[in-house]
Amino acid sequence: MPEDSHQLSGPEETPKPTVLFETAIIASMAVAVLALFLFAWLGSEVLAGDTEHFDQVARTWIHHFASTGMTRAMHAVSLMGYEILLVEVVIAFIVFAKLRWKRAALWLAIAMIGSVLLDLALKSAYHRVRPTAFFGSPARYYSFPSGHALSSLCFYGVIAGLFSARIKSLALRILIWVAAAALVAAIGLSRIYLGVHYPSDVLAGYLAATVWVGTVIVLDHVRKVRKGRQRAT
Repeated sequence: MPEDSHQLSGPEETPKPTVLFETAIIASMAVAVLALFLFAWLGSEVLAGDTEHFDQVARTWIHHFASTGMTRAMHAVSLMGYEILLVEVVIAFIVFAKLRWKRAALWLAIAMIGSVLLDLALKSAYHRVRPTAFFGSPARYYSFPSGHALSSLCFYGVIAGLFSARIKSLALRILIWVAAAALVAAIGLSRIYLGVHYPSDVLAGYLAATVWVGTVIVLDHVRKVRKGRQRAT
């Protein structure tokens, strides 16, 4: 009987070293390096105060769309980047444990632990004061980069990657990635709308997450190559 095209396949199998796979690894490395340079440049601009005009203009423009319904929606979306995300992380580990996806669980653990440590380290390094919140109570910790943007991209991006790599249907893969990208973008927008972050904070969060996830992808590939050579010898 032929398998359903939507079934998950080989969840613990190591991807074969095809040309496409190797190209994806090189692309991940290039994106991570580019994101690192962009983050360094943006960080220097923030420290110099050169992003203030952009941040204020963007905040004011987004605030023009404020309404009671929109504010409620943005509060709900913002929760998906931290409070609800914590619950989703626990659920993901439970699902991976039941499916016996050990590599997936390890990947998610590394991604999320790294995102938390990176967020704390960068906030402490830049010491950027939070903007005046438009709605709700102002956050207590530093502003740069946005932890919601960083963590959401790490979590939803890694989840999308883990599931799409184990699904045969191309249409379903595309749907997963589009949904993940839309959710991550909405979470970043919600932080600007609520006024708890500057736009440059959100951009920095995305860049930091890209650097981290891209680095982990490359290091994981290096580990697999070394392991393969050891087996061969």
